[in-house]
Amino acid sequence: MTEAVVFDLDGVLLQSEEVWDAVRERYVREAGGRYDDEVQRAMMGMSAPEWSRYLHEDAGVWEDPEDINRDVVERMLDAYRRELPLLPGAVEAVRRTAESFPLGLASSSNREVFEVVLDLAGIADCFSATVSSEEVPRGKPAPDVYLEAARRLGVEPEQCAAVEDSHAGIRSANSAGMRVVAIPNASYPPDDEALELADAVVRSLDDLTVSVLTG
Repeated sequence: MTEAVVFDLDGVLLQSEEVWDAVRERYVREAGGRYDDEVQRAMMGMSAPEWSRYLHEDAGVWEDPEDINRDVVERMLDAYRRELPLLPGAVEAVRRTAESFPLGLASSSNREVFEVVLDLAGIADCFSATVSSEEVPRGKPAPDVYLEAARRLGVEPEQCAAVEDSHAGIRSANSAGMRVVAIPNASYPPDDEALELADAVVRSLDDLTVSVLTG
């Protein structure tokens, strides 16, 4: 029985992977580092401490990870304040789901980033608990961020449904024991093995109904 719903942010409510990709690529290239498909895919699902360390250790960015994180986050906030790339139906889906379930957010984004996003979108009041993967030991695909979201909601993970779009996110929610509803990211689609772990696959947020979330 589904008693709570936990949303991912990037790729589910925001068409933001492209923004993160563009911001980090420009930053890395300006710093003289390497940015290619391998680097981009490796960072999907990583927490801020993980991807900033990865850029320093594996992509040739000489700045300290803390400075990398700070500079990229500042650029992301500037981009979102200029234009917030909400996916079609995002606000409506969140508000509709909040009428039936308490909501959590389990995001790989920094807290300061997703708090600005939720405020700009006008949906911060819909979420009873929010977690950034920088607040737990491991980012996605480890289950930590979803387990912590369930804990903060006061619900067992097995009683939660997670809404995800990516290979790392689907694996994370599945490993936490949650029912997983996948909305595959069109730009960075999850692999077939990850999709097989989803309990339901829908095409868009418009298809996210109570029956899909409860099975």
